[in-house]
Amino acid sequence: MQATQREQKVYGSLVEIVKRENDCTAYRISDETGEAVMTSHTVFQGIELIYNDVHMQTCKVDTHPPQNILEINHCREGRIECEFDGGEYLYLSKGDLSIQLKDSACHNSCFPLGHYHGISVAIDLEQAPKCLSCILDDVTVDSSELSKKLCETGKYTVMRSMPCFEHIFSELYTIPDSIKRGYMKIKVLELLLYLNGINLESERSERKYFSKYQVDTVKSIKAYLVENICKHITLEELSQKFDIPLTSMKTCFKGVYGTSVYSFVRHYKMQSAAILLKQTDKTIIEISGMVGYENGSKFAGAFKKVMNVTPKEYRNKIDQMEPFLTK
Repeated sequence: MQATQREQKVYGSLVEIVKRENDCTAYRISDETGEAVMTSHTVFQGIELIYNDVHMQTCKVDTHPPQNILEINHCREGRIECEFDGGEYLYLSKGDLSIQLKDSACHNSCFPLGHYHGISVAIDLEQAPKCLSCILDDVTVDSSELSKKLCETGKYTVMRSMPCFEHIFSELYTIPDSIKRGYMKIKVLELLLYLNGINLESERSERKYFSKYQVDTVKSIKAYLVENICKHITLEELSQKFDIPLTSMKTCFKGVYGTSVYSFVRHYKMQSAAILLKQTDKTIIEISGMVGYENGSKFAGAFKKVMNVTPKEYRNKIDQMEPFLTK
């Protein structure tokens, strides 16, 4: 199914249409690293609610998207990278909310963990109703005025995880199909009304920004760790090899990936071991050595801490499931 010219401007020239029915369209962008699926629902004229399911490192847009789009993003799982004009980076984690006034510049979205799940509300300020009180009494929200309020100090506003945001967005993942359209309208109005009345100065998050140099360096460190997963590499060795102060390295790495260097390495090793247990006939001792453990019992202990089962239990569980998976 062919994407429209506007859809290609929003998602890039290579976007595919997975389905299109009524007021819902599912888009897919894919490359050699994975894919991203965006399921968009038209809630009101000029206002879309989009479910984002991403399993790739970078989602590239090679065209110029429309101007004057106010985009509200809620991170349910994973991490997303926000790049600013001054060469600074900021990262959203679970529960965080970002509000961005998008211009017509080309942009890429980066996902440091290789996966991201969340919801976006996109408001076309030229097409959306100027005042939503015409839809529901007492919902006195002017889309243009809301945009000025939320982005008055720049193109981005970021707010930390709050129970009110969790309440608004969590319910959007479990809507029965029979009431989905109406429920989405209520939730979007609830979100916009809340943002209209919020005191931004008290709710804005004081988050750590990182320079392009710092971000590029820790991304190189991550790639180096992945390439040398069987080796034991100290923080001091990383600091010296990549010429970055130890404290800055630890702070920036956690800012980008949401966890410490050692925790990242441990989880990556165990995820790699799990794939080997599932897809190969190698012994547990062989797999232990492949992910850098000379001692089988230490490997088993580390695996259980991350995966909640021992390597043997994990493989047995896969073997038990295999007859059902192949039916």
